[in-house]
Amino acid sequence: MKIGNTSLWDISNRVPEIYGILLFLSLILYFFLCYLAGWIYIVELRMFNMAILITVVYFAMKQFRRTHGGHMDYFHAFTTGMATAAIGAVGFAAFVLVYLSIDKRLMEIIVAKQPLGIYLNPYIAAFIVFLEGCFSGLFVTFLMSNFLATRKPLSRMGDKSQVIQ
Repeated sequence: MKIGNTSLWDISNRVPEIYGILLFLSLILYFFLCYLAGWIYIVELRMFNMAILITVVYFAMKQFRRTHGGHMDYFHAFTTGMATAAIGAVGFAAFVLVYLSIDKRLMEIIVAKQPLGIYLNPYIAAFIVFLEGCFSGLFVTFLMSNFLATRKPLSRMGDKSQVIQ
């Protein structure tokens, strides 16, 4: 996909937004695949959400490094990963809120199967999904930032012509 003369994947200042939306869409796709297969009630399959999160945050950091001339210090690695995870978590939590408000049967099944289910409603369930996504994103980003960040920060007075706008 091109915007003017620039490919969507070469926009350097929108990496978290692009990959956050990809994370959001991937989680929705996985949700509907589990729903259609009848696996929506298997709680352990939520661990695959972590695999999706790890994959998308990894590629977001790699994209940031590629579009910034191979430089990505720890701060930029951490902010890129957290922003990507937060955008995906907010979007997916909003989706869960809308979906559980519409599909009352699924909400009733969740309430019946959870130990403290009598206290659950679509708002609390969406908030829990949001918290889970943000804290999982924090954990994944913290680990990946230590491995993917370059040890030498980009010079403030350096040549800016290498950054693709």
